[in-house]
Amino acid sequence: MATIHQIDANRRNALKSTGPKTSQGKAAVSMNSLRHGLRARTVVLPGENREEFNRLCDDLEREWQPLSRTAQFYLEQMAVSQWKLMRMEVGEAGIFQETAAAKTQLHLLDRLWQAQCRLERSFARAQRELERLQYQRPRAHQQEENAEPAPQPAVAAAAAAADPKPQTAQTAPPSTREAAPAAAPSANEFPRVRNTAMG
Repeated sequence: MATIHQIDANRRNALKSTGPKTSQGKAAVSMNSLRHGLRARTVVLPGENREEFNRLCDDLEREWQPLSRTAQFYLEQMAVSQWKLMRMEVGEAGIFQETAAAKTQLHLLDRLWQAQCRLERSFARAQRELERLQYQRPRAHQQEENAEPAPQPAVAAAAAAADPKPQTAQTAPPSTREAAPAAAPSANEFPRVRNTAMG
């Protein structure tokens, strides 16, 4: 565990470090998190064509026509996954060209193929969610159109008071209904009983 003197010394040293001062230093530090293209903070890496990525996004947007922020999120996820998959194909070709040892190639290719599988699953999951959202959108729109507005209680009571309905025989209370005489059963309705003599 650090002593109080060491902690104080660390704090004093930290005050001296203010990061890079020049524009070249700042540019170099901005790429610190970039070990390889898969964990980049930005989608389009240096040396890649930003216009091509924008074209990919525009094509997906024309195809899917997202109408909500959630749909737009899934669309962007599909675009990023597809862009990184294209980058991996370039990386795969580079592994074959630059690495001579088969053992090293297999190790690098195995890691690359695992990452490809994750990106393909990410693309497929985003596509399924986008399809689900688009399937629900027309159904929700139809339900809104078909739904009749519920009448307000005060309006319904006023309409009932203004136009009372006459009571019919079905709605009249049982005391006012005329009782129909019960018809006597015919002889055919009774079962026949056969008299048998005990022998």
